[in-house]
Amino acid sequence: VLVFNLCSASTAKSLLFRFIPILTWLPRYPVKEWLLGDIISGFSVGIMHLPQGLAYSLLAGLPPVVGLYSAFYPVLVYFFFGTSRHISVGPFAVISVMIGSITDSLEPSGKFMEADNDTNVPILNEAKRDAARVQLAAALTFLVGIFQIALGLLQFGFLATYLSEPLVRGYTTAAAIQVLISQLKYVIGVELEEYAGPLALIYTFLELCSKLPKTNVGTLVTSLIAIISILIVKKISDKLGKRIPVPIPTELLTIIIATGISYGAKLNGRFNISVVGEIPSGLVPPKAPVVSYFGQVIGNAFAIAVVSYVICVSLGKIFAFKHGYKVDSNQELIALGLSNFVGGFFQCYSIGCSMSRSLVQESTGGHSQVSAAVSCLLLLVTILKISELFRELPKLIWLVTFVATILLNLDMGLGVAVVFSLLTVIFRTQMPHYSILGQVSKTGIYKDAAEYQKAEEIPGVKIFRSSATIYFANAALYEEALKTKCGIDVEHLIEKKKKALKKKHNKDKKEEKKAKVCLSVTLFICFSQEPRGDTTANGPSGSVDDQKYQNLKQPQSSDQPGLMALGLEKPPFHSIILDFSPVNFVDTVSIKTLKNIFKDFQEIEVNVFLVGCNDSVISQLERGNFFSQNITKHHLFASLHHAVSYITRNQEELPPTDRVSNLCSMP
Repeated sequence: VLVFNLCSASTAKSLLFRFIPILTWLPRYPVKEWLLGDIISGFSVGIMHLPQGLAYSLLAGLPPVVGLYSAFYPVLVYFFFGTSRHISVGPFAVISVMIGSITDSLEPSGKFMEADNDTNVPILNEAKRDAARVQLAAALTFLVGIFQIALGLLQFGFLATYLSEPLVRGYTTAAAIQVLISQLKYVIGVELEEYAGPLALIYTFLELCSKLPKTNVGTLVTSLIAIISILIVKKISDKLGKRIPVPIPTELLTIIIATGISYGAKLNGRFNISVVGEIPSGLVPPKAPVVSYFGQVIGNAFAIAVVSYVICVSLGKIFAFKHGYKVDSNQELIALGLSNFVGGFFQCYSIGCSMSRSLVQESTGGHSQVSAAVSCLLLLVTILKISELFRELPKLIWLVTFVATILLNLDMGLGVAVVFSLLTVIFRTQMPHYSILGQVSKTGIYKDAAEYQKAEEIPGVKIFRSSATIYFANAALYEEALKTKCGIDVEHLIEKKKKALKKKHNKDKKEEKKAKVCLSVTLFICFSQEPRGDTTANGPSGSVDDQKYQNLKQPQSSDQPGLMALGLEKPPFHSIILDFSPVNFVDTVSIKTLKNIFKDFQEIEVNVFLVGCNDSVISQLERGNFFSQNITKHHLFASLHHAVSYITRNQEELPPTDRVSNLCSMP
């Protein structure tokens, strides 16, 4: 019973720390090293949240304050459950446009036209329309959260691998056109009909062209001034670069100035320029989602759940790789799901991950999601006290480059892309089998060492093979399987090496400083003991001071110290051979993964070689810029036996510092 209770307590604790990551990292949070950077980063990102929240809510067809809610509640939830330290979740152009197509389709403005009592002319009841759309968006967000939580609990985080980087980029880049055309009506100040379904974008563009003669000149001039101002200030900010501690909050300054001018010049009354209008202050009480919308938006909810997750986890892995930590794909699903689930009760719409905010969060010194908590505090003050100040803000939206499909609507476009991607997986590969090969005694035959008793691993050499070709759908799995089969935690060893190098660097600086002091004292003593008139006794080599300085000065090696010099244990093998005989093609994703493999293992003093590449694969590697100064064609071998013989022979003959260069010198 005692053992059972201990096991249960241990399991419960493990699950608790797994599903609530903040319990793991917050107690070990290095306050002195990280807090200042997180505070600066949090304020920078919070400043960006304000204009983006207002703007993206208009993209979604919702009142501006909903964008502020969506930048507060979900971000606060992600702070507790997310595993990425650097991504900035919240309103995102891609998701906003997808939601906008849904609100326009299910709750169109024409549904809320009412006859005016005086003129009997139908007018739009914006209050009723906005209330209905908020309920629709909240129900959609709630369903998105349910899907993401369910997928996370079922360990479906691997879904991200089936949406390749080219697919995501193509899908998101096409949205530039969708966002541009959908927002041009605000730039020129005209009203357009709301289209939904296939060819909706084409119909919108044609109607926009037909209404160009009706352009509101005041709105157009205001929009152009704002866009030009933003571009100029951003150019200045880019040139200043690292000279300023935080980026210039261009969008926020534009909003403040535009709001002030609009209020002072009464642009709405004098020139009929549309403004944001009333923005209620204060937080809203939780409210259950409207269940009647569920059946209408269930398909859209799944599409949004997948898109938002893929973008978030892709950005998260980029920053994690750069800073040397891991992002848990399944926990990210759960974290995003909980963020959307809670947001569905507080009039929020589905969140994503903004590239621009994430870059700012990382570049301004952010180290953890504490910066997100700081941005939440800034937004809380805005929502409670100063949101009303933006009521006179003109509806202008800066142009964003992301998401959409041109001919089909967003969710249909995503469906076609995903189905096509999955079909390529089905026809190209099966579930691969990963193995470490061993040599059959006294032969040139190599078999899976786990399945063949007579196959023995080569001492100091790991031979890794995958039964399938390597491309976008399994490249990450290939890298993970390789590191697992090798039996060492590569990322952990690299992290330990970085810390050891930093420690050594700090120690060397202290010793160098101490040496300079000793040198100065020595020179002073020597100088005071020398006859004053005998300054040229040492010949043409220079003065006594110069010569003694040269004698005392110690040469410093520019080479980075190895693992053993840093007091770290080296891996139990010196070389890895990747058997590429089953590989018949490579793509950009697999090439990038291979580069990462070479980089990581070279960092821990393990050489990597490729064997069995056919001519077409080598050509694809060349076109993908795989080869470089550190990865040359001398790392390629025609056969496993040739590679093993050559590596083992040279490994015994050469000192460690000469091995790589000499191995590359194939006879």
